[in-house]
Amino acid sequence: MPQIQGLIVAPGLGLGPVHVVRARLDSAPVWSLRADETGAEIERLDAAIDQVFEVLGRRQKEVAKAVGERDAGILGVHQMILRDPGARADVDRAIRDERLNAEAAVDRLIHTLEETMGRLDGDSIRGYAADVTEPWRAVVKALMQTDQESFAQSEDKVVIAAAELTPEAVTFLGRERIHAIVTEAGGRFSHGAVLARSFGIPCVVGIPNLLARLEQNMQVLVDGDHGTIVLDPDEATIAAFMTRCDQRSTRTSALSSHAGKPAVTPDGTKLDVLVNLESVRDLDTFDVSHCDGVGLLRTEFLYMERTVFPSEEEQFRLYRRVVDSMQGRPVTIRTLDIGGDKQLPYFKTPKEANPALGWRGTRVTLEWQDLLRVQLRAVMRATAHGPVRLLIPMISSLDEVHSVFKIFDETRLQLTEQGYDVAPDIPVGIMIEVPSTLWILDDLLAEVDFISVGTNDLVQYLLAVDRDNVFVSGLYEPMHPAVIRALAEIGRAAKRAGKSVCVCGEIAGDEAVAVLLAGMGYDSLSVAPNFLAVLKFAIRAIPLAEAQGIVEHVLRLRSATEIKASLEGIRKRLGEAILAHEAG
Repeated sequence: MPQIQGLIVAPGLGLGPVHVVRARLDSAPVWSLRADETGAEIERLDAAIDQVFEVLGRRQKEVAKAVGERDAGILGVHQMILRDPGARADVDRAIRDERLNAEAAVDRLIHTLEETMGRLDGDSIRGYAADVTEPWRAVVKALMQTDQESFAQSEDKVVIAAAELTPEAVTFLGRERIHAIVTEAGGRFSHGAVLARSFGIPCVVGIPNLLARLEQNMQVLVDGDHGTIVLDPDEATIAAFMTRCDQRSTRTSALSSHAGKPAVTPDGTKLDVLVNLESVRDLDTFDVSHCDGVGLLRTEFLYMERTVFPSEEEQFRLYRRVVDSMQGRPVTIRTLDIGGDKQLPYFKTPKEANPALGWRGTRVTLEWQDLLRVQLRAVMRATAHGPVRLLIPMISSLDEVHSVFKIFDETRLQLTEQGYDVAPDIPVGIMIEVPSTLWILDDLLAEVDFISVGTNDLVQYLLAVDRDNVFVSGLYEPMHPAVIRALAEIGRAAKRAGKSVCVCGEIAGDEAVAVLLAGMGYDSLSVAPNFLAVLKFAIRAIPLAEAQGIVEHVLRLRSATEIKASLEGIRKRLGEAILAHEAG
């Protein structure tokens, strides 16, 4: 029962049975079987093969009737491939002797067939590999689909395990059913990591050969505070772990009891502490009285939860629900920000060599303007029910701002002419996340009502580090002096222009960084709901004048190591203040 060290991604504690999932849509999950499970696993494989065989037979009859027996013949060949005794023996051997789950055993067969065909001479022979492997791919899909459907119908809470930390792995189940997440690979600032922290799910990554050590439903203990996991823990370890869980719950309750108070520094400066939302379901996870509004509604996740583009009416109802729930507090809605690893299954985008620098965000919606116009109509209709601000992502030039404003004005005019109620004043802001905006910031601030800094992307673009690339994700460093100095300049520019400035990126959830940002002149921070209480406590604990002094000191530091050490001192001080608060 060794303790395995990984990398901290999201804090928290979790204990429960493990469920292995595929990390991406094109990968098969892998786990180990107990000796007494191999018979049932082969029966599961039989059922999947029979299901695919039956579908192929039905499709063969349909094709034969429509276009003739000759064209339907390939489907009969696919049926024969599934009955190949040699291939089946290889798969059964992997299940029985190596105790490999059926999906992984069939996936191995597919790769073996592809390699064998690839070594043969002739393009036509090598091309035949697709025909040979296609029915087996259908078997893998059937296995995963039936497994997912049966599991989704249960109410079990689990620890999710996957090869890689992706948005698909994090959103495999509703967050209320996930104790924690553990993966073999993944960066601390990948999109999957951001989601895990936003959802408040403990997460540990960077555990080599993790899946080979797991059995489905094995008990796994996850310590997201220290980046460790324990497989199949004994009773004493579980008892000690549960004591820590109780202590953590007590601290959370103590902070939450004061989370409704405004975030006002001891010397009288108020900061708005807003909340980031991924979905309307987030509204059920926190007390809205603990926040000053919504600083970022990531609408792309509303799209990702569907099988087709949501209509104007669907979007309006979702946005109105958020506005109504905030009870008069402002709601900032960001327009669709897809691209990179945030793909819609029903919207085919081109394959790009470097998607992080490619077709995403406003670049997509300015080209496919119908997407933007429909969303703007829904947002503007929601303004009749409460204060709404519009946020435009992935801006890199003033021309893009003017293009969006033109569509914005046309849409508002159209709505009013059609008799819809639209607020007379809708603040429009832009995301500062592309480095080019840093050098034209005064020009941009003259055009927009507010700015919001997306540090997740700003860091990767400033440092030329793709945060989802495992080879370089270790170089992604939000405390790099270049990042800190850029944030300070953004705060100064906003103050010169008299415009509101917010950080809605990942680093705002760190209580020490929050103090730093306050000292830089940011008037609002937007974070995941689980960070609201500790963030407001931090703002109330340190005077603004002292925070400004901390900024002056940090801006003189020349390395990320020095900056992190300085912030750790603030974090330690705040931790001691929290303990004193609990004792009081």
